[in-house]
Amino acid sequence: MIEARDLTKRYGGTLAVAGLSFTARPGQVTGFLGPNGSGKSTTLRMILGLDAPTGGQATVNGQPYAALRRPLCEAGALLDAGAVHPARSGHHHLLALAATHGIGVRRVREVLALTGLEAAGRRRAGRYSLGMKQRLGLAAALLGDPPVLLLDEPVNGLDPEGVLWLRTLLRDLAAEGRTVLLSSHLLGEMAVTADHLVVIGRGRLVADCSTGEFLARHARTDVLVRCARPAELARVLRSAGASVAKEDGEALAVTGAEPAAIGELAAAHGIGVYELTVRQASLEEAFMEATEAAGNAVGTLAEEEVA
Repeated sequence: MIEARDLTKRYGGTLAVAGLSFTARPGQVTGFLGPNGSGKSTTLRMILGLDAPTGGQATVNGQPYAALRRPLCEAGALLDAGAVHPARSGHHHLLALAATHGIGVRRVREVLALTGLEAAGRRRAGRYSLGMKQRLGLAAALLGDPPVLLLDEPVNGLDPEGVLWLRTLLRDLAAEGRTVLLSSHLLGEMAVTADHLVVIGRGRLVADCSTGEFLARHARTDVLVRCARPAELARVLRSAGASVAKEDGEALAVTGAEPAAIGELAAAHGIGVYELTVRQASLEEAFMEATEAAGNAVGTLAEEEVA
């Protein structure tokens, strides 16, 4: 697993990460979310030993990454898809990495096939599209068949077919018991890929919970109602304690009442109902609400500290 404990990083007078703690566990895809400048990339770099924390510690399988004897076989990572010599073929790029860990050419061929680069493996990486470079970066991350994966924006440059392929691959890897920590700005894709979310804002933890729990906590949910006498049903619902707002046309947006209760009230008053649809805000809307609220709280705290 991946563990961060009170991770803190300062750059001069700038606090990039502030006492961040979370755990990415085996058997699930953990989505790592935050606005630009929130400290996501800095956190990933500290986990991989590329940046030294000012305070706290990050471990992979119980050890600092730098202490791992065969890191490619314990934690595969993709932080920068462009980190490959443009004159070297995809095959030889992977072969060079494999040689550092005693990994054979057979595994190189396997990951090229797994990532859809079998036909392009002999081409120079400088001629690869962004999507192909992402696939090569994923092949490198998978080269040592590691139980832990850290991926930063791996969907960038992939076409819809590639996005679906990657989603299926990551969920399959998690189902095998691996730990997958995934950072992405594509929140719609994250909503259907991640089992668990770690959300940060301004370097601080905003949420650490299942995707369903995060949506339930931060996403607005209501019931869209279309009926024969909307004005009358609105009065009935309000008298029962529900909140009702008018939508376009004659529809009602109801909060504070379950669909079954709405239907029973309508039936009791002889009001025909044509539609009852539960609507939940997207992960993007929930994310914006959570991080905005966290940002306001941090800003208030900072003002109080200065005062």
